Amino acid sequence: MDYNAWFQCSEGCAETYPLSDVIYRCKNCDGLLEVRHDIEALKERSSSEWKTLFEQRYMRTQYPYGSGVWGKKELVCPNIDDDNIISMYEGGTNLFWADRFGAQLGLGDLWIKQCGISHTGSFKDLGMTVLVSMVNQIINQSGNIRAVMCASTGDTSAALAAYASAAGIPAIILLPKAKVTREQLIQPIANGALTLSLETDFDGCMEIVQRLAGRQDFYLANSINSLRIEGQKTISMEIVQQFNWEVPDWIIIPGGNLGNVSALGLGFLMMYDLGIIDKLPRIACAQAERANPLYRSYQTGFTEFSAITAQSTQATAIQIGNPVSVHRAIRTLRRFDGIVDQATETELADAAARADRTGLFNCPHTGVALAVLIKMVDRKQILPSDRVIVISTATGLKFPDFKVAYHDVDQGEPPPRYLNAPIELEADYEEVLKQIGMHLDT
Repeated sequence: MDYNAWFQCSEGCAETYPLSDVIYRCKNCDGLLEVRHDIEALKERSSSEWKTLFEQRYMRTQYPYGSGVWGKKELVCPNIDDDNIISMYEGGTNLFWADRFGAQLGLGDLWIKQCGISHTGSFKDLGMTVLVSMVNQIINQSGNIRAVMCASTGDTSAALAAYASAAGIPAIILLPKAKVTREQLIQPIANGALTLSLETDFDGCMEIVQRLAGRQDFYLANSINSLRIEGQKTISMEIVQQFNWEVPDWIIIPGGNLGNVSALGLGFLMMYDLGIIDKLPRIACAQAERANPLYRSYQTGFTEFSAITAQSTQATAIQIGNPVSVHRAIRTLRRFDGIVDQATETELADAAARADRTGLFNCPHTGVALAVLIKMVDRKQILPSDRVIVISTATGLKFPDFKVAYHDVDQGEPPPRYLNAPIELEADYEEVLKQIGMHLDT
């Protein structure tokens, strides 16, 4: 069956464009573009037929359909030929049953969607496979694109560099100097990308890369490009599939540039339109207190929004004061009866460390979402019977300084709540046994 998708203005304008066009905003009103699908054609397949097809493909070895993204190709980007798809078996990530952590909070149905268990260690792979595949198809058809590029706080650059390298396409990365971990910085370098470390923050990098995007020979890979959102929306589809097509009550997701919030909503709305699900979850967006423009807007009922200068936060990937996808995110939150909350630096670090003690290993951005989870439980917004999913956006292995610093406190400083520093001892059996006994008796 033939399906079709295209770019369409997200601000209500009637303008449409082919997905193969190098374009990010509407030529008529300058609104951001969204990918739209021929829903009526998709409805010719019943919901049960879609479920059966997705189950047959999920995590199998037929390329590219074993991918968590491309297994749902018809709902993501049917316009790309299979031969042009660049996939690294993205998606299919662990849905971790956080039973011990949930029990501490009084929840019996708490899950962590481990999106960081992916090729480059973050959820960015889901969107980048779609974008780079489309670029690959454009190049193979016309050859006019010389490079793909992005501004990044770390994870986007890693995903772009890896997928571009696999496709043999040059990648250009703009990073804010000294605001990206060493582990994130080495990823685009190792994959051969031109990596430019700029004396600015993410918003400054984004301003420059958008100016560069005015050239038709450079292709922009930030989430302003809605092809990224199409891949990321499969998080919603995969969560529901992993629960045998049941919809959770709440999903809590960290928010920075806010593309992932709108992606989450798009996935659920598409399944709802196709009859695959019969209800929608509620969505909570979690921001760091030092980078909280959406939270401030939420406090006004979304009647006002002002960009801010984001302050330094441990949650570096969401240290963004002027999010590109803010209007799409606000529309999503309104549609899903959503909320926005924030976490202080102490709250996010403590929440990550507390959950780590139950078997997780959280990045700081997941710590923001976990801190908001704790607040929502305390306020009884989340009830003991609710099924709750927290989106973990990246692996904690990318943020060793954050993890080590929590447990490495200078003498005289107040210890964090969940400190677990190593104890230095002489190599003496009795002393070792004594320390073990003291630990087990506490």
